[in-house]
Amino acid sequence: MFTGIIQAIGQIEAVTPFDGGVRLTIDAGDLDLSNVGLGDSIAHNGACMTVVEQIPSGKYLIDVSNESLRCTAGLDAIGTVNLEKAMRLGDMLGGHLVSGHVDGVGLVRSFDSVGDNRELIILAPASLAKYLAVKGSVVVNGVSLTTNWIRDVSDGCEFSINLIPHTLSVTTLGAIEPGQRVNLEIDLIARYVERMVSLESK
Repeated sequence: MFTGIIQAIGQIEAVTPFDGGVRLTIDAGDLDLSNVGLGDSIAHNGACMTVVEQIPSGKYLIDVSNESLRCTAGLDAIGTVNLEKAMRLGDMLGGHLVSGHVDGVGLVRSFDSVGDNRELIILAPASLAKYLAVKGSVVVNGVSLTTNWIRDVSDGCEFSINLIPHTLSVTTLGAIEPGQRVNLEIDLIARYVERMVSLESK
């Protein structure tokens, strides 16, 4: 489990294909790796991946399967990634409960200045529309965020997020651009409520 509070911005330094996926070399940046070992989980742009090898100078390797590549964005090329280590018992829950399982890939519609803040508008797949609500929680590239408004459109569901300067400076969202694909995870509570309601209606 994760919280959606980004701990560091890392860098994908190398992408090495293998039969079944790619192996990524990650420079962890300011992420503390002192308590990270082989087999531990780290979220990369919201996608939970397993450390398969540790190398000197604050770097490690992860394997990303073809299935994970199919369901995510931003894990197949050199570039920056939001990093968060898995929660430990007793950690503070600063964001919301996040599983690290990407539910869909969204498309950035716009990213405009609103004073010192930025308004981010994302198009989510239609399959996720029923899980999105005004002032609800959503994860974008691993960042726990709150929706401002929701608008159903012909090709999915648009939602707006307000990003403050701090979030822009400590995550990769500060460099996001219209047309970019982003990883989305819907709120766990919404997932279970939908399941319960669907069973009761049968």
